[in-house]
Amino acid sequence: MQEIIAIAIYVTILFLIGFWSYRGHKTATDFIIGSRALNFWLTALSAHASDMSSWLFMGLPAAIFLGGVFDGWFAIGLILFMFLNWFFIAPRIRFQTEKYNCLTLSSFFESHFHDTSGLIRLFTALMSFVFYTIYISAGIVGIGILIETLFNIHYSIGITIGICIVIPYLFIGGYTTLAWLDLFQGFFLLFVIVFVPLIILPKLGGIFAITKALKTHHLSTSLIPNFRLETYFQIFLGLFGWGLGYFGQPHIITKFMGIRRVKDMRKSMLVGMSWQIIILTFAVFIGLMSVAYFHGKIDNPELIFVLMVKENFIPLIAALILCAVLAATISTMDSQILVLASILTEDFYKRVFHKKATSKNLLFVSRLSILIIAFVSYLIAFFKISTIYSLVYYAWSGLGASFGPLLIFSLTVKQTNKYGAWSGILLGGLTAIFWPFFNKNIPSLIPGFLIGSVAICVGSFLTRNKNLNHEKAPYPFDK
Repeated sequence: MQEIIAIAIYVTILFLIGFWSYRGHKTATDFIIGSRALNFWLTALSAHASDMSSWLFMGLPAAIFLGGVFDGWFAIGLILFMFLNWFFIAPRIRFQTEKYNCLTLSSFFESHFHDTSGLIRLFTALMSFVFYTIYISAGIVGIGILIETLFNIHYSIGITIGICIVIPYLFIGGYTTLAWLDLFQGFFLLFVIVFVPLIILPKLGGIFAITKALKTHHLSTSLIPNFRLETYFQIFLGLFGWGLGYFGQPHIITKFMGIRRVKDMRKSMLVGMSWQIIILTFAVFIGLMSVAYFHGKIDNPELIFVLMVKENFIPLIAALILCAVLAATISTMDSQILVLASILTEDFYKRVFHKKATSKNLLFVSRLSILIIAFVSYLIAFFKISTIYSLVYYAWSGLGASFGPLLIFSLTVKQTNKYGAWSGILLGGLTAIFWPFFNKNIPSLIPGFLIGSVAICVGSFLTRNKNLNHEKAPYPFDK
């Protein structure tokens, strides 16, 4: 009963924020990108909270539990590349999308490369639908496992409850609603992920007990355990295998597009990066603590945080704390659903079926798309074909390989054209789709990103006389 009360309190807060912000969404532009009116606090927490799904509390600690300190390179890679995303991509994409009056990443690509064929939008929408439905399903799986563990009910009922929590306020809200929700949930996540380890650590015997447990179970106690060439290669894979993906995540990139002023981007970066460094550090620490807590043995490593909380706090407090897992999942899912709904609305409905659609028509289609996306993702989650970590990584790699190279080239290389863009999206995305079936040792993001980049270069070079060049985007921090 206490668990139900705790979750009811949390969900009520979310709905109140959703209803409060509903008044601001009158057009599709309001709904999809918030009329580019967000302050730097909202932009920062929205970009970062939408990045951290249930993977933060379930996937990453599980990886650290199994691999030790050495697997912390995953977190370091995320921090490094998110900084590069803020510094190089964010101001340019904000400036350029306003210049072209674009609401989605695909519409920016189409406008920038003067693609009248519609193929860029088609390829972008195709890759987005494939990978986002898998990504969103991972979030639904996380919610299902959490509810199943908390209430001892069947997984299928858990994911049904989860989808019923996510959809309503997203359906009535939109971009600005999600930003305010992410601000609230971002601070809530920060508090929980710092608070829990500080309470449990003294009961374990401090840092010494963690170090002893790592050695007992033959896990790494150092980021650089030795100086062999193989170790440095694994570090490279850890840094780039996750980090490169940041350049191609539309649900994060679109957050940069909504800030009110480009010159506020550095302040937003400072807030967001500080938040990310703290939460990833403590997520790694939770994984290390769990080795000592569970004596190196647990049936499902993705439940270490959930079980530690349940065993150390009274039911009401435990449920409130575990709402942080719900918060992380919702922050990511709602942003992803909104991005995919925007693509279906702007790139399919408006372009193919109703080119003169009114804002009211587009707003209705956006909300209808949300329901369709949620239903497809729910079906994927229902069969629970893989772990949360694996689902998230597969989708993350696919999005990063499909769009990351093209976004970088479109903002920095003048000679890139639409033919290179077509090649990059298709070959990068297809590589990420099929690579795991042939090689599991090298993360699919790395070859996918590389092949996508080469495809853009080769495609643009071979067709260099067929397309007009485009101006290189300026670096507009001072705009």
